[in-house]
Parts: sequence; structure tokens; C-alpha cells
Amino acid sequence: MDLQTILRPPNTSGFVVSPNRWIVERTFDWLARHRRHSKDYEHNPETSEAMIQISMIGLVTRKLANQNWG
Repeated sequence: MDLQTILRPPNTSGFVVSPNRWIVERTFDWLARHRRHSKDYEHNPETSEAMIQISMIGLVTRKLANQNWG
């Protein structure tokens, strides 16, 4: 995984929209819809990661099932 820091443009003040931030916010919203992710119930980081992967697999499966193939 690559992590890239995005700096705000020079000579700007106030709120500046970062590119691709909406993708991250949308994904967090999708995860927040699962009750298990509402609080940090997991004590082991690997278990937490597995639960997020299971939730995303379910999300992608539902999106593919509802996709118009015609």
C-alpha cells in the first residue's frame, strides 16, 4: 500500500477540498452502515481487518448483483 501526503496549495486559506477525499469518505460511510463497525468491538487488529474485509465483500457482492447487465 502506498501512502501519499497531499499538501494544501500555497497561498490558500480556509477549507480546501482534497482530491479523492470523497472516495475515502464514501467508503467509511459504507462501513459505518454495518452495526459491527459502529464501535471498536475487536481487540485484535487482525480480527478487525477481517471484519472490514467481510463487510466490503458483502458490499461489492450486493453492488454486482444489482448491476444492470443488459
